[in-house]
Amino acid sequence: MKKFQLAFLLVVSLAIPSVLLSQNTAPVAKADVDMKTFKLYSPTENADQALQKAIEEAGKTGKHVFIQIGGNWCIWCARFHEFTTKDKQIDSLVNANYVVYHLNYSPENKNKDILARYGYPQRFGFPVFIVLDGKGKYLHTQNSAYLEHDKGYSKEKVMEFFMHWSPKAFDPAEYKNY
Repeated sequence: MKKFQLAFLLVVSLAIPSVLLSQNTAPVAKADVDMKTFKLYSPTENADQALQKAIEEAGKTGKHVFIQIGGNWCIWCARFHEFTTKDKQIDSLVNANYVVYHLNYSPENKNKDILARYGYPQRFGFPVFIVLDGKGKYLHTQNSAYLEHDKGYSKEKVMEFFMHWSPKAFDPAEYKNY
């Protein structure tokens, strides 16, 4: 009986690490982003003009506008940017479907008028994402916490988010067979 118990414990102890590892395979952004060099947002930029330019570009290219709201102080903003730009599959998906704009939120400039226009998305924390169509029509606000995994982001959830709000997702031809 003791040999059986010992063998059982040995099998279980060898199996547990592989089970745990297999359940946690979602790629995540590294938690060690260098915040001293992270300067994605521009507190002095005229955000209304920059956003209008992004909308015009999206309209001309058949894309949507992806607005990432946050600040140079925001570790999760840095993690998301690093994650989406360093993963080639996500980066390609974003570049094919979106014009990206980084809207500043900081003590120097909170861009309150723009945030009010889009329903106060800052209520979800930062970063928070807004999707507009190529005409500037508001489509969606995304709480980034739903895309997180551990100290980073889930590739599966991020890919799904970008696909569900892409121009193709709004194309009636995609739904002929439904």
